[in-house]
Amino acid sequence: MDFGYPQNLSPEILKLYITQEGVRSPFSSKPADKPVPNATLQVTGAVGWRREGLVYKKNEVFLDIVESVNLLMSSKGSVLRCDVTGKVLMKCFLSGMPDLKLGLNDKIGLEKESQLKSRPAKSGKTIELDDVTFHQCVNLTRFNAEKTVSFVPPDGEFELMKYRITEGVNLPFRVLPTIKELGRTRMEVNVKVKSVFGAKMFALGVVVKIPVPKQTAKTSFQVTSGRAKYNASIDCLVWKIRKFPGQTEPTLSAEVELISTIAEKKSWTRPPIQMEFQVPMFTASGLRVRFLKVWEKSGYNTVEWVRYITKAGSYEIRC
Repeated sequence: MDFGYPQNLSPEILKLYITQEGVRSPFSSKPADKPVPNATLQVTGAVGWRREGLVYKKNEVFLDIVESVNLLMSSKGSVLRCDVTGKVLMKCFLSGMPDLKLGLNDKIGLEKESQLKSRPAKSGKTIELDDVTFHQCVNLTRFNAEKTVSFVPPDGEFELMKYRITEGVNLPFRVLPTIKELGRTRMEVNVKVKSVFGAKMFALGVVVKIPVPKQTAKTSFQVTSGRAKYNASIDCLVWKIRKFPGQTEPTLSAEVELISTIAEKKSWTRPPIQMEFQVPMFTASGLRVRFLKVWEKSGYNTVEWVRYITKAGSYEIRC
């Protein structure tokens, strides 16, 4: 604060001054071990989120694209609602004041690049990003002019950007359920789950929750993969597959016995089937990193790591 006015609210900078160590008295005759960081430079500097003089033995950048797929599908298999929310997470261990430039296969960026280089855009999948929000470190003037994401990164972990995609979504799974009510006391459940991603990929921690009526008394299962059980607290058959390879179609068949009630039978409103999963190295939007360039005046070499992961947001199939 300066005369009661906040001068800096950046957590990265405040961490430098709010420490857990003892504070050296200005009257102490002992020399200081570490130079006191200069707050004025940080407040007035153009790059308030990064301090100067950072040095690393190994200069590395980790970039993760994390996406959540939201889906509502009808029992016939038609998509009623579908979108992807994604974020680009970064972890930077870079010396000095580097300038980074990130290129994605988004439509606007590729079109702008082909205009600037006066050559036709390369054919290949391009993505239309909606609702993009950037971290404060991104140079927006340059983004508006060149449509490339260029920035001086904060040190350590941060969220570079968030986006949403509503068109051209690659669904990782298709679910085909058939639920038959046989009289008042029996039900037959058949669910087929098809993984649509590449055969070399696999999903982890797949959970399929199939709702059943409250008055369920007994269940018996047959599954071609994973294991299934009845969870009475959530009125669902829970089918878990730890590792789910691509281009496969495991099935679940279950017989459900119900307690017959004397009360007038209300028709059971079927809640949707829900899914949970994580698919490494797959993006539902098709977003890809084309390049990640690092410039620094000392010209050191950097190691760049890129990962993709798609998770289930609200992934529901009506049955």
